[in-house]
Amino acid sequence: MCKILILYYSTHGHTEILANAIADGGRSVIEVDIDIKRVPELMPDDVAISVGAKLDQVAPIARVSDLADYDAIIVGTPTRYGRMSSQMANFFDQTAGLWAGDKLVGKVGSVFVSTASQHGGQETTIISTMISLMHLGMTIVGLPYAEKRLLQMDEISGGTPYGASTVTDGDGSRQPSEIELGIARSQGRHVALTTLALLRGRAGIAATST
Repeated sequence: MCKILILYYSTHGHTEILANAIADGGRSVIEVDIDIKRVPELMPDDVAISVGAKLDQVAPIARVSDLADYDAIIVGTPTRYGRMSSQMANFFDQTAGLWAGDKLVGKVGSVFVSTASQHGGQETTIISTMISLMHLGMTIVGLPYAEKRLLQMDEISGGTPYGASTVTDGDGSRQPSEIELGIARSQGRHVALTTLALLRGRAGIAATST
């Protein structure tokens, strides 16, 4: 079995919705086991309540050590001024032990995001998050234009060749569209297929070199 972790942080639930769509796409591939976990909230409860944070998310809280147990990690975060959220950054800042032990080297990494507006930093957030994954030695997988919904121009939507995304509007009222959910499912499937291919290829190389 190929084991994939979808690791996300979501304030108002938009990134959570994308995480579940990505999981659906990954689960469409046989021999793939998907877990969804979230990073801890850093805001005090009273602050979270005051900003309307979604506090009933059912995904379990991830531990940093969990990352070593998976063949691929798909990271989801809302954008904060063109970069990942502080909650996600705090989580990755604790991975020094995994980095020092080469525990994530060769694993597949991929990223998805949410922003308030079309030009609110989707691509900068995805790419800068990928840099963190590359420092950990991960193999980066984006979303090819074989996913034709990336080219749709008849409505406003997220979606980049670097990873799935959604646009929430400034007040968070807009929910992920069918186009965005389809793109997210495509990313989940693409990551799953790529990870399986890498695992099988490496197994074949190991078998012929012994």
